[in-house]
Amino acid sequence: MPDTLKTKKRKNLKFNLNSLSKRQREILDIVSDQGFAPIESLAQQFEVTPQTIRRDINKLCEHQLLQRFHGGAGRSSSVENVDYSDRRNILYQEKRLIAEMVAKHIPDRASLFINLGTTTEEVAKTLSDHKGLKVITNNLNVALIMSNNDCEVIVAGGMVRQRDKGITGEATVEFIKQFKVDYGIIGVSGIDEDGTLLDYDYHEVRVAREIINNARNIFLVTDHTKFNRNAMVRIADLSEIDAIFTDKKPSMAFQDLMKSKEVALYVTEPGQKNE
Repeated sequence: MPDTLKTKKRKNLKFNLNSLSKRQREILDIVSDQGFAPIESLAQQFEVTPQTIRRDINKLCEHQLLQRFHGGAGRSSSVENVDYSDRRNILYQEKRLIAEMVAKHIPDRASLFINLGTTTEEVAKTLSDHKGLKVITNNLNVALIMSNNDCEVIVAGGMVRQRDKGITGEATVEFIKQFKVDYGIIGVSGIDEDGTLLDYDYHEVRVAREIINNARNIFLVTDHTKFNRNAMVRIADLSEIDAIFTDKKPSMAFQDLMKSKEVALYVTEPGQKNE
């Protein structure tokens, strides 16, 4: 009898694990338990250099057992995201710089949607000096941040998720449909090589889809690790986005794809020219 797909996956996983050192298997266990592990912390725990840990992480990433982030490693999965509390700490400074760049493109007295995500929350923080904004959000963290600013905050109705204070569901989708705003600021979990924007949660995607449908300008805020990252649910095509704000330029192939779809690229990385 031929192997089933599940059997083949189990065999591949067994082969990968057997090819790892004891320390690499322990790193995998730590990240599986914690969701994210910093390189410096792992180096101290195993009493080795950060360079040694980086080599271990590179091997684990080659086997698609982990995903490499700046400063550490996290779980790798197309069906489950890294825990929200861990995502807040991944590339924090990079997200902050992305947010500051986005804020420069939002004028006073504009109307905007801001959806779920750690980067979109950083955008909310950087809008504190803006005057007369009208903000519609399904993110209670964003609502709390923006409520201290000189702006009007409208919170979508629906089911509140405990893990990230996001609001999703049919009521949320119907609520978003009532508005037409100047800017939609969204985040994603992954961007496929063909330009498909991806996320993990079907309910969250439906809200993002309506934000795209009901904003005159769509700004995607994302760090460089999201390019070519897998996630299961399709949000939209790249052509539906007006601009991407990120911390590093993607591959030339992706830049060419953006140009063909007339998507502007803004990069915080020093020495990079924005287009």
